[in-house]
Amino acid sequence: MKLSKFIFITITLLSSFGCKKKELSESDFEKDVLNSVFLEIVDSIYMDRRTMDPPPFPRTVDFKTGKRDTVGYHDELKRYQIEQDSIKNDKNRILIGVHDFVVSNGINDDKFDLTPFKNNKKFDFQYTSKFPEERYWDINDKKSKMPVGTITIHKIHFNKNKTSGILDARASCGGGKCGQGFQITIENKFGKWHITKIENTWVS
Repeated sequence: MKLSKFIFITITLLSSFGCKKKELSESDFEKDVLNSVFLEIVDSIYMDRRTMDPPPFPRTVDFKTGKRDTVGYHDELKRYQIEQDSIKNDKNRILIGVHDFVVSNGINDDKFDLTPFKNNKKFDFQYTSKFPEERYWDINDKKSKMPVGTITIHKIHFNKNKTSGILDARASCGGGKCGQGFQITIENKFGKWHITKIENTWVS
């Protein structure tokens, strides 16, 4: 009787250990996939509030002369173009705020590890929790050391064979006044994961 009980307990423990091991491996698999496509996602959807402003509009029509008032307009346009070229040619890394957690079913899930991307040459990724709440950001502030935008990543939903997946992502320029949502399809082709489709799901 004691031997049977011992065998039962042993089998139960081994079975439990095996399940936990499987769950961990699936979690690690998803993290690896997300890490492999993260930079491609960011590069495809990020918003930079420094480049959000449109070019200046020509002055309004003078009702007395019927002509468009262009006084100062060309100077404004030139200053705008110089500023945009300066941003485009800036060799400093672009500071992007990344939501601390991967979102699953509307709630925070696993902490998103930024360590693999700390030496990225184009982007400087920092957790949004390091900064004031995003809705208080000044979207017209182009010179402070605040992120130029934020990224939020959602959990990947894989197909049965785990050869493709779909995830939602959000990009914002801060201040709670501009943002976009995306549904992103990724596929494993020849052993490497890449984006195959990006659909815009909402704009604010």
